[in-house]
Amino acid sequence: MIEKFIIKGAKKLEGEIEVNGSKNAAGPILAATLLTNEECIIDNLPKISDIFNLLDILKTMGAEVDWVGDRKVKIKTGDNIDPEKMDFEKMSKTRVSVLLIGALLPKFKKFKVSRPGGDRIGLRPITTHLEALKELGVEFEEQGEFYHFNSEKLVTKEIVLSEFSVTATENLIMVASLSKGETIIKGAACEPHVQDLIKMLDNMGANIEGSGTHTLKVKGVEKLKGVEHKLIPDYLEAGTFITIGAVVGKKIKINNVIPEHLDLFLAKMKEIGVEFKITNNSIEVWGEGNLNPVHVQALPYPGFPTDLLPIVVPLLTQAKGKSLIHDPLYPNRFSYVDELRKMGADIERVDPHRAFIFGQTPLRGMKIESWDIRAGASLVVAGLMAKGETTIGNINQIDRGYEKIEERLQKIGADIKRVSN
Repeated sequence: MIEKFIIKGAKKLEGEIEVNGSKNAAGPILAATLLTNEECIIDNLPKISDIFNLLDILKTMGAEVDWVGDRKVKIKTGDNIDPEKMDFEKMSKTRVSVLLIGALLPKFKKFKVSRPGGDRIGLRPITTHLEALKELGVEFEEQGEFYHFNSEKLVTKEIVLSEFSVTATENLIMVASLSKGETIIKGAACEPHVQDLIKMLDNMGANIEGSGTHTLKVKGVEKLKGVEHKLIPDYLEAGTFITIGAVVGKKIKINNVIPEHLDLFLAKMKEIGVEFKITNNSIEVWGEGNLNPVHVQALPYPGFPTDLLPIVVPLLTQAKGKSLIHDPLYPNRFSYVDELRKMGADIERVDPHRAFIFGQTPLRGMKIESWDIRAGASLVVAGLMAKGETTIGNINQIDRGYEKIEERLQKIGADIKRVSN
């Protein structure tokens, strides 16, 4: 069934909105339950398609998966896991499934996985993962749509990653946690969701030093125990709602936020001229005041998050002057730019990684298409701003990262509805 959002924009929103658990933390943490035979309980899960798919993949391999609360799941992998029974079709639909590699390698000498799916934001090979695993003695072979792995010669040593890859870092942490000896990972990613995985593994009995830095030392242990773990809130979702408050908020309070996860994002919002107030675990934001043009460059954490760069572009269309956005990470991240142009935005691509935004330009409702999670969220922001009616197609991409976003926005006064063809 094909679904779309219809938004009647230019309405002021007011009220409170809750941030759900982190999608990017849920993926590696669910995968890590494969590292123990004991029961794990994971709380604060976002109820989104990527996470449902990953849970289904675990079940097809033999894991016992039971929902014990609205957002709480009990998982026991035990001795019944068989990678050969993996649902390869579902694995090919979600990017987070790449994390199963790191979870399976310490326990299974030979297995195969299908190519992970996900966003259409340019080539996202797992080259960094494969290069690092090869350094650890893992042998692999690419055959059609599958990668075949052999970990019989697995060793521990110092690894220098070729880029600050979040998922490669998470895969290496999982492999190293159950490998004999010490693995040192230099050039490691240190995003909040990487730190959340380390926290869970430490509570399972792992020995990991350097969380929150770009150098990790992992001393392997013989076994890991079960654990109960609550996911951190999704700072990317929080940043999305903050931006919505900045463009159409009369006064919006975003709850369940860890503000320090958004330090540079909030600093840039302040530079733009957005008015907000931080309390313990919430942020209030107003859509008032003059907006300033800025230069925004996506960088690894603690830099400005690449996933929030598309979100702030509609905001920058209302700044007086020329802004520059720069995303050095992905070559096709600007798919949403063409859709925003249809709505009246004055945006000039300089190259595949940079674009100028000329403001102020009013946006008008149009029929547009979402090509990935964050591009879709960017278009939702634009639709809420625009005069008239905006129709967003291909919203299954948005659903992969945002749980029932339309229902949550309706509660603060947005005129947005989901319709089926």
